[in-house]
Amino acid sequence: MAQDLQTAASPKSAWSLKTASWAWGSALICLLMAAVYYRVLAKLVLDWYEIPDFSHGFLVPIFAGYLVWNKRKELEETKIAPSWSGVGVIVLGLVVLILGVYGAELFLSRVSLVILLAGLVLCFGGWELLKELRFVLLVLLLAIPIPAIIFNQITIPLQTLASKLGSMLLPIFGVPVLREGNVIELPAMKLEVAEACSGIRSLMSLFTLSVFYGYFLEKTLLRRTILALASIPIAIAANGLRILGTGLCVQYWDPDKALGFFHEFSGWVMFLVSLSCLFFVHRIMLLFPAGRKEA
Repeated sequence: MAQDLQTAASPKSAWSLKTASWAWGSALICLLMAAVYYRVLAKLVLDWYEIPDFSHGFLVPIFAGYLVWNKRKELEETKIAPSWSGVGVIVLGLVVLILGVYGAELFLSRVSLVILLAGLVLCFGGWELLKELRFVLLVLLLAIPIPAIIFNQITIPLQTLASKLGSMLLPIFGVPVLREGNVIELPAMKLEVAEACSGIRSLMSLFTLSVFYGYFLEKTLLRRTILALASIPIAIAANGLRILGTGLCVQYWDPDKALGFFHEFSGWVMFLVSLSCLFFVHRIMLLFPAGRKEA
């Protein structure tokens, strides 16, 4: 009888031992990653806090964690088949980290963390587990500020486009304008569309929220992609309307108030308008039958 009890307890003991080994191994990996990436992550969080254009980064890890929790049943049923291919991806991530640190390129050092995480999943979990977590890893990229060289290449055209939209709309309301680059000259004063007024902040925030929105309310990749892409022209149009409102307030109300309270307040209002437009686009999409659903 004692032998039967020992035999019955053996699988449970083996399972507990295996769980403990995984827990200790995971803790050790997390400690090593924290030791390697603590400076990179600290600077990333500081950028989220200090740079308004990237403040949406605080939401991304929370959303990624929810995605993992939401897929916990699928992850438990996924076949674990460790692959040596993951070692190559881990090495690639570390190489990118070294290039980013010694090349003073924050983007590379931050992206290397996502590459390293993908390598760890592949190495210890296998291809099927990596497939289940691929969207989570891609979402993490939304938390990484884009490189300054690319940021400037996006911001400058957005400034010009916003000034063009404003100079096109203002004459409709009886305001004569003269545009020179990103400067709109009104009868009352000159209105400069600065970098902060380019709309890049609302564009990046709206794009991130559209990814979240699409995940919760749509099941097909095509519709999620359409919603994400729709956020781009919506954000640009909304910023043009914001410039229009500011120009009208400068001309017909008070320039100081227009460039102060109204300019800041209108940013929040137009962002809410953008969210409403995104919802409207989704409602139109619902009028058409959906294609194949994705797990």
